[in-house]
Amino acid sequence: MPDAAHIKPLTALRFFAALWVVMYHYWPNLAVAGAVPGVVAKGYLGVEAFFVLSGFILCHVYLTAFGEGRFGYGGFLWNRLARVYPLHLFTLAGVGAMALVAGIAGIAVDRNMLAWEALPANLLLVQAWGFARVSGWNHPSWSISAEWFAYLSFPAFAFVAWRLRNRPLVLTGAALLVIAALYPAFEKLAGFPLTEATIRWGALRIVPCFFYGCALYTLWKNQDVSLRGAGIGAAFAALLLLATVQLQAPDALIVTILGGFILSLARLAKAGSTFASQSLFVYLGEISYSTYMICIPWKILAINGAAKLLNIESDKLPLAVWALIVAALVPLSAASYHLVEKPARDFMKSVAKRRRSTAATATVA
Repeated sequence: MPDAAHIKPLTALRFFAALWVVMYHYWPNLAVAGAVPGVVAKGYLGVEAFFVLSGFILCHVYLTAFGEGRFGYGGFLWNRLARVYPLHLFTLAGVGAMALVAGIAGIAVDRNMLAWEALPANLLLVQAWGFARVSGWNHPSWSISAEWFAYLSFPAFAFVAWRLRNRPLVLTGAALLVIAALYPAFEKLAGFPLTEATIRWGALRIVPCFFYGCALYTLWKNQDVSLRGAGIGAAFAALLLLATVQLQAPDALIVTILGGFILSLARLAKAGSTFASQSLFVYLGEISYSTYMICIPWKILAINGAAKLLNIESDKLPLAVWALIVAALVPLSAASYHLVEKPARDFMKSVAKRRRSTAATATVA
């Protein structure tokens, strides 16, 4: 397996992608006058960043093994399930408990929080495949359902990426053509942008981004870059991304530039830079999945609790209180990571390891 430390900046980027999504969801609860900044208004594209990163990282870890016939599909799916499912189940149960307690206490909650008809789809991680009419439960988990769709279909992506691994420009061009064609075609047919798809068509939303991430990996793999060239490229990509986001450019263009920024960070690491490779940034990236998964349950609890405590009739909070609630996500994410996410993942992986060991022993006997 390739050295994961080789792309530490991409691990760090996961936290900032999660924070981007958090800002998008939390900003409406800030008592501030004026228009919403463009960078906040486009915060839903943090999900696209996760999707592109997933394609890039999974190819980094598994593509060579796939091409050389050493890829174990069952083991791959189990490892991916160990990565996402325990925390998904924990937050789903947590939101359900919150809704039940609120109901008992006579506090009105959104009826979709306990959408029992959507529970089977949520448990099976197919709620973004068209099997749930309402989101229900922990809404951010729709993207985990989309990720699960990409994991199941990873061999198809890997087959294309492996066949064109020595023609990365062709593969990247094909991925960009998919983005350029699918985004406007989807909006015309569905009546809303693909980047707003969650329960409805959420599984399709990951496809162009995941494919783009796979293509960018082959491009990165075939490039030799100097540290100076990588630094200039990263600075240019960052400025271009900030400009297009702030100006609220079309989502397809922003996603394209976002992929270029991800590639530029990976090129920096390949050239030997330590940018965004410090332990703090990497750690924040490691707990980013917890940040993403708990941000809505925590928002429901904290915003309503603060409004009640401060006798505020609306859900608009003063800056200091709002900032404290946002900042609290970091220690809460760390607790979620160390108490739930990582122990459960390690346990599931240990189960698979014991099964492999038992099977090997039986074969020898």
